[in-house]
Amino acid sequence: MNLSSLVIPVLLAGVAVFGMGRRVDVYSALTHGAEEGLTVLLRVIPALVGLLTAVSMFRASGAMEWLSGLCAPVLELVGIPPETAPLMLIRPVSGNGALAVASELMSTCGPDSYEGRVAAVMMGSTETTFYTIAVYFGSAGIRKTRHAIPAALVADLTGFLASALAVRIFFGT
Repeated sequence: MNLSSLVIPVLLAGVAVFGMGRRVDVYSALTHGAEEGLTVLLRVIPALVGLLTAVSMFRASGAMEWLSGLCAPVLELVGIPPETAPLMLIRPVSGNGALAVASELMSTCGPDSYEGRVAAVMMGSTETTFYTIAVYFGSAGIRKTRHAIPAALVADLTGFLASALAVRIFFGT
């Protein structure tokens, strides 16, 4: 038996023993936490279903390819490979969709190509902005996001630009 396979059971047992030592009804606390988790899940699920449906419709309609083609000249001008445009469009919305686009890009261009490296760095340096906002703001019951979305999208854009620059600096084109 591997020592790492004991970490979770020992951690759970330690928390239970600590709780019993403080005279906490551990089972009641566990079921109360699970109940709260389900309540949060019920508040968040509609936003997530809508978001994932919109991503699927966006890709299936051909709008992503059209918009990518429209962005290509601007991307080339700022030094971002135009092949990464679909990734840049889908990443703020869906992590799974972005992973599929990045995998497709790497299988087409190669993982060690300039485009593949830029896509990999983009995946690691940007966030699924709308998904994260839907989950966190939805679980907290916040309806008005104010400046969170514009600020997060500017951060994503900065991450996209920095990704291409970092790959160019460290690996060349």
